[in-house]
Amino acid sequence: MAELKRIKNFAGVEGPVVTIVMDGVGVAPDNAGNAIALANTPTLDMLMSKYPVRLLKAHGTAVGLPSDDDMGNSEVGHNALGAGQVFAQGAKLVSNSIESGKMFASETWKTLVKSCEDGTLHFIGLFSDGNVHSHIDHLKAMLERAKADGVKSVRVHILLDGRDVGETSALEYVTPFEEFISSLRSESFDVKIASGGGRMQITMDRYEANWSMVETGWSIHVLGKGRQFASATEAIETLRAETGAIDQDLPPFVIAEDGKPVGEIVDGDGVVFFNFRGDRAIEISKAFESDGSFDKFDRVRVPKVFYAGMLEYDGDLHIPSHYLVNPPEITNTMSEYLVGAGVNQFALSETQKYGHVTYFWNGNRSGKFDEELETYVEVPSDVVPFEQRPWMKCAEITDKLIEAISSGKYKYIRCNFPNGDMVGHTGSIAATRISMEALDIQLARILPVIDAAKGVAVITADHGNADEMYELDKKTKQPKVGKAKTSHTLNPVPCIIYDNFYADKYEVKEGTFGLSNVAATTVNLLGYEAPDMWDGSIVEIRG
Repeated sequence: MAELKRIKNFAGVEGPVVTIVMDGVGVAPDNAGNAIALANTPTLDMLMSKYPVRLLKAHGTAVGLPSDDDMGNSEVGHNALGAGQVFAQGAKLVSNSIESGKMFASETWKTLVKSCEDGTLHFIGLFSDGNVHSHIDHLKAMLERAKADGVKSVRVHILLDGRDVGETSALEYVTPFEEFISSLRSESFDVKIASGGGRMQITMDRYEANWSMVETGWSIHVLGKGRQFASATEAIETLRAETGAIDQDLPPFVIAEDGKPVGEIVDGDGVVFFNFRGDRAIEISKAFESDGSFDKFDRVRVPKVFYAGMLEYDGDLHIPSHYLVNPPEITNTMSEYLVGAGVNQFALSETQKYGHVTYFWNGNRSGKFDEELETYVEVPSDVVPFEQRPWMKCAEITDKLIEAISSGKYKYIRCNFPNGDMVGHTGSIAATRISMEALDIQLARILPVIDAAKGVAVITADHGNADEMYELDKKTKQPKVGKAKTSHTLNPVPCIIYDNFYADKYEVKEGTFGLSNVAATTVNLLGYEAPDMWDGSIVEIRG
C-alpha cells in the first residue's frame, strides 16, 4: 500500500476532522411521514441552510448492491464511507455465485449434501426479498439444487421480516413459498417449514446486545420447543390476532404434526444460515460452532451437524468455519491509510452501531490496524424496545465525543448516532420525532467544541429511514398515513461540511456524489491527497 502524500499548498485543518454519521437520516419531501421534518431540529436546520450541503446517494449501485431498486443499509453504507470505494456486496455476490453455479461447485455445498445423506438439510434465515440480510430467491435456488443433488429431507426455519419489507407482509411470502415447496415435494424429497418467529424476537441479535434472542431461536429451531401450530400460516394469523404485533415482533412458533415438531435439528444433519449480511448472523453461528466453553446460554443439546453460512461473517475470527460464497475483499481503506500516515484516530458509538464504525468501516475487518494510533469506544446500548427510549445513548456518546475532541490527541474522529435508524425501524413516528430532537440537542453541544478545537465536521448519514415513516402510495407518492414503514428508504442523505475556519482554502464541488466520496474528502481536509483508487473528493483544494 502506497503512503498518503501531503497536499503541497494545504497543511490541513489545525484541529480534528470529525465524521458524524446520523444513522438513518435521509433527505425527503416535507410531509406527514417525514419524522425528521416534523421534529424540532433547529441545529440541523441551521446546518442545512448555512453550510455547504451535498446530497449523497446511499443505496443501490452506489453502495455495491445489484440495482437501484435495492435500499442501502448500515453495513454497506459504512463499508463505502470507510473504504472510499464501492465493492460488490453480499446480495450481488450471492446472486452471481448461484447464477454461475460456483456456489454449488464449492466444497462447502458438496460437504453439506454429503453430510445429510441420512439426515436433514436445514435452512435458517430472514424470510423476505428485502435484499438487506437475505433474499428468498437464494433460498429457493438452494432448495431446487438440494433436490437435484439427491438430498432427501429439507426443513426451513423462517425469520419473519417486517423491517426491510412491509411491516405485515409475512403471508405475502409464506403463501407462495408453500406453493413452491409443494411443487418440489415428492416421494424422494420431503420439504417443509419447521419453525419461525419475528426477527427482533429470535435468532438475529447482533453485537451481543441480547443473547436471549439467540437462546429463544436455538430452542425453536434446534430443540423444537415452543408453541405448536399446524402451519406457518396458522401461526402467523393466530399470533398476529392475539398480539397485534407487526412481523418483526411476532412470537416464535414450531410447526408440528401429531404433537411432534417436524424439524428438530439432530446429529447427522446439515445447517445453512442463508443470510448474506454478517452482523445478525455471527451469534447464531457461534452457538452452532462453539465447543463446550460456550457460556452465553444453556444450549441443552448440541447436535453434531455440518454448519455453513452464506458468507464468512467475520473474516478475522473466521466465523463461521464453512461458508458458501467468499465475501468481498475490501482493501485500501481509509483507516489503514491514515495509520500509515501516523494519524491518531478515534471511533465511537453505542453497541447497536459500534461494529459499523469499526468492523464495517475497516472493510469487514476485526481489530485495529495499529493499537497505539487507534482508539475505539463502545457505549453499552439499553436492552429495551427503542421506541421506549428513543434518545438511546446519544447524550452519552456526545459526552465521549466531546472528551475526545477536547483532548487534542486525535486528528481524525468518527462516531455514529443510531437514533434515526433504530427508532425508525420501530415504525413509531412519534418516537422517531423524539429521537431526532434528542440528536439535534447533541449536535448543538458538539459544534462549539469543534470550533474551540479549530476543527471541521463532516456530518452525514449511511442511508435513509426516519425520513419516510409511512408507506408511500405507488401512484401519488404520498404517504399512507397510519401504514407504518419500518424499512430503509431510497432517499439520498445529506453531507454537511461544518467549517468556520478553512472554507477559503477549498471549493465544494457541484456534481453527483455517493457515500464513497466521503473518504477522499476527509483526507483532503486532513491535508493529504486521496489515493487514486478511491472515488473523488467533494472538495477541491484551491491552488
